[in-house]
Amino acid sequence: MPPDVSPHQAHFCANPTAAKGGKHGHKDTEMNAPDRFELFLLADGEKKITEATDTRTPNTSIFTINKEDHTLGNMVRAQLIQNPHVNFAGYKIPHPLFATFELRVQTDGELSPKDALVAACKGLVGDLETLSREFTKEYELRKMVSGDGADK
Repeated sequence: MPPDVSPHQAHFCANPTAAKGGKHGHKDTEMNAPDRFELFLLADGEKKITEATDTRTPNTSIFTINKEDHTLGNMVRAQLIQNPHVNFAGYKIPHPLFATFELRVQTDGELSPKDALVAACKGLVGDLETLSREFTKEYELRKMVSGDGADK
């Protein structure tokens, strides 16, 4: 172990010589993880979402959503399973280093998987607008009650 690297740093770093540089004891150029901007910016020609029909199961599609993770995956899945025409909705993260998830949606045939996903997204947008409005209202009320209002 190099003399300027503490045992604590070497324990949490796979490469002890890299432990002395960069944020959190790592040099960003020596890590296996992709650059942070790659986790949310689409590359040229990269689509946000693609659909592939699952030929093994009727009325089923697999949507690949790029530059998103468990946060959106779980919200969309939860919204989808509230729809009575959706028989199955689940997602998986193919690899933890890449911000992509695959969403499998199976419907009863009265509604296509794509239409079910669009409806779920519209429902989520409505729910999040309500959350934002209620949060802002509550925040402003608490500001007025605690005296942090415009009189300062």
